[in-house]
Amino acid sequence: MSQLESKTLFDSLGHIEDPRSEHLTQHKLIDILVIAICATICGADGWEQIATCGRAKQEWFKQFLELPHGIPSPDTFARVFQLIKPTVFQQVFMHWVSAAVEKSGGDLVNIDGKQLRGTRKKKKYQADGQEGLRMVSAWAARNRVVLGQVKTAEKSNEITAIPKLLELLELKGCIVTIDAMGCQTAIVEQIVKKEADYVLSLKGNQGTLHTDIEEYFAWATSEKFKDIEYDFCKSLEKGHGRIEERICYVTEDIEWLEQKADWVGLKSIIMVEAKREVIGMEPTVERRYFISSLAVTARQAIKAVRGHWKVENQLHWCLDVGFREDACRIRAGHSAENLAVLRHIALNLLKQEKSCKLGIASKRMQAGWDNGYLSKVLNI
Repeated sequence: MSQLESKTLFDSLGHIEDPRSEHLTQHKLIDILVIAICATICGADGWEQIATCGRAKQEWFKQFLELPHGIPSPDTFARVFQLIKPTVFQQVFMHWVSAAVEKSGGDLVNIDGKQLRGTRKKKKYQADGQEGLRMVSAWAARNRVVLGQVKTAEKSNEITAIPKLLELLELKGCIVTIDAMGCQTAIVEQIVKKEADYVLSLKGNQGTLHTDIEEYFAWATSEKFKDIEYDFCKSLEKGHGRIEERICYVTEDIEWLEQKADWVGLKSIIMVEAKREVIGMEPTVERRYFISSLAVTARQAIKAVRGHWKVENQLHWCLDVGFREDACRIRAGHSAENLAVLRHIALNLLKQEKSCKLGIASKRMQAGWDNGYLSKVLNI
């Protein structure tokens, strides 16, 4: 991919309409946005910390910001991010990423949701439907960047947000992976219209589809796939007192599947069997099932299946541990949603900076301490 350049992002931020009344615009909107992004990279997790970081680095910011009245107060940061329309902020973010990310055929795009637990109100206050913000994000596994994000509607789930996110993404030639929540015929049709392929997890949310495929693989394995064209592969992992063997089976023998016509582009079905042995515990066996538009080998199938969990390990885990996202209690107005975009911007930039072999939390601290390293993260 091309390097994510903050200059391109900052130029785009200049096109966001200022939501404040004219008499309340003592500080320029672009200054507020840039300081917030830089402070989030440097470890700030709230308005007080963002303003403090701005004051500490005021001389550094003066190199490329006007700052006609110095650094804004915490209240100014809070007010602005409560008012900015998240859709506009997200569009700027996605335009910036898409201009730099070079996707090639077969690249994995993992789509998954995450609830920001800190935005939930206490039970006695949940009657108004504000049960916490949930964001559905698209993660480019090879490039290790967030491609975009969409908020789920209140009192809804990811099914309503995934189509909105897919509509915004350029997916031609990519392989989209989604967990069982997104295994819907309309979503499959949308992916195919985007000229992409899919590998979708199955559970009991699609009538008899899961049961039919489960029973098929139970029969096929008992017969050792006699007279069935299929492929399989094995992997073995050992460590930390655990042995885990995975066997992946994939077949295009699906003419028998009654629901085949309902799933646009469906070409193969996949089973992954995981056998786990942990010292001092009984061995366990888990079987998971998937549908796919790909005519793939078993190694390609397991790569897509296991690749989906990168969104958990490389995105959600980093947001929880490196950015303490679930601990953030800010939720007034559009604040929570806009803060989520700030964190995604910071994460993308920190992931792309490869000279420092540290975790995200340590990179944030180093950026806060060292203006030279912050400039390197920003690529300015």
